[in-house]
Amino acid sequence: MSSLEISSSTFSQEMKLPSSPPLVEGSALDPFRCVRKDLNEIEEKPKDIIKFTAEKLSVDEVSQLVISPLCGAVSLFVGTTRNNFEGKKVISLEYEAYLPMAENEIRKICSDIRQKWPVKHIAVFHRLGLVPVSEASVIIAVSSVHRASSLQAVSYAIDTLKAKVPIWKKEMYEESSSSWKRNKECFWATDD
Repeated sequence: MSSLEISSSTFSQEMKLPSSPPLVEGSALDPFRCVRKDLNEIEEKPKDIIKFTAEKLSVDEVSQLVISPLCGAVSLFVGTTRNNFEGKKVISLEYEAYLPMAENEIRKICSDIRQKWPVKHIAVFHRLGLVPVSEASVIIAVSSVHRASSLQAVSYAIDTLKAKVPIWKKEMYEESSSSWKRNKECFWATDD
């Protein structure tokens, strides 16, 4: 045998792994028993998490609230303050809401979503007060088993929120002026 040749018997003896007892499915020695049991026994109640706050919104925080081991998708919508509107330089937005009605309307949106799509958790966070350019005004997160449901639900949620929830925004411009804006989608808005 040359120095480059390796005997197969020598190799198998040197690389032999310690023997382990045979695994029986469901036995205490079955490494997948816990995983299967956990997946089968998880009874996770769907959650609707709604929050209005003057604090800066966190995409990570909101997305973590809807993650579920039963779901393969988390879809997000993040609405941010842009720096311009119709040729004017925007420095911030200011949001106000009629909270009792706003929370109730968002609960209705969550209920509608659950009637239309098989989703697990829904989170809707909206900022109130001043929101500087590039910061989030609204974050909507939805988890579902498959992506199509959560993507459709997120789109429905933001469109319906803008149309039905009593939230008002004022654009603050660089030249020290401001303007209250209505959502064109609002059901109570009339054509001018």
